[in-house]
Amino acid sequence: MIHTVGPVWRGGASGEAALLASCYRRSLEVAKAHAVRSIAFPAISCGVYGYPIADAVPIAVREVFDATEGSSVEQVTFACFDERMLAAYALQLNARA
Repeated sequence: MIHTVGPVWRGGASGEAALLASCYRRSLEVAKAHAVRSIAFPAISCGVYGYPIADAVPIAVREVFDATEGSSVEQVTFACFDERMLAAYALQLNARA
């Protein structure tokens, strides 16, 4: 298990996007260092921390794609807690296909 703490949403002008991107990047760095082949992510910061789904999902997808290219990570699962989250991830993933 790799643990990361995402940023609390404070309106978007407090560096939240950079902090959220860093959560994904650093988690994937740790995964690569341990030759992890599969990893799952919840929607970091989208629950009680209030990060807007429409802003968080593109960051998550971009960082995962960028960080896993040429790495040991073969499978990434985005754990979606409801249909709205699933739809947001599907939209972003389909756009990259």
